[in-house]
Amino acid sequence: MDSAGVDAAVLHPPGWDPNGNTVAIEAARQHPDRLAILGHFPLDKPESRSLIDGWKSQPGMLGLRFALLQPHQRAWWTDGTMDWLWPAAERAQIPIALLAGEFLPVVARVAERYPDLKLAVDHLGRTGRVQDAPAFANLPELLALARYPNVAVKATGAPSYSSEPYPYRNIQPYLHQIYDAFGPDRMFWGTDITRMPCSWRQCVTLFTEELPWLKGEDLELVMGRGVCDWLGWKLPGV
Repeated sequence: MDSAGVDAAVLHPPGWDPNGNTVAIEAARQHPDRLAILGHFPLDKPESRSLIDGWKSQPGMLGLRFALLQPHQRAWWTDGTMDWLWPAAERAQIPIALLAGEFLPVVARVAERYPDLKLAVDHLGRTGRVQDAPAFANLPELLALARYPNVAVKATGAPSYSSEPYPYRNIQPYLHQIYDAFGPDRMFWGTDITRMPCSWRQCVTLFTEELPWLKGEDLELVMGRGVCDWLGWKLPGV
């Protein structure tokens, strides 16, 4: 983080690691001004429902994040497994991030039904490991979500959606469209650094130096202030 010029980061403990939350909480406890967490729990376990009310009392915990990549988990979007989560999180004011590229219409329905529930779509709403124009085939569905003020977009993983070298000029027009639709206060820079084809520093400079339409206060919002406001993360100087 220091070498990349990243002041603070939101951790997403992987769903496949049952100890992921514990590791992230300890890291956030040691570095409260640099690390926060969007954690997870098993959505199909009845006992998880009792965790909502005290969820944000854990060190660094600001919300939830679900990827739901396993075949049996994909059905949860539409089979009723997740139905309890939306009203519970809205009541407890817990933001939720979702790897929802293939389920954007579901996000639209949830956003409309629960207008006080903050939802963030991960990875620019992309689906799978595709690149270039095919990676943005569902862009109209994502842009349609901008009409809901409780929906934001995380611009995580952007370099991985281009087959070109840095600065990935062929995907920059897509980033511009997302920015125009959601605005700087609902488009959050991020990396997913462990699978990026470039350095962490280049993940930063792609946005800070290569997008001429992103500057000034809007750049500050996209590069961190917006997500801090969205999640209620009170950092010194932000």
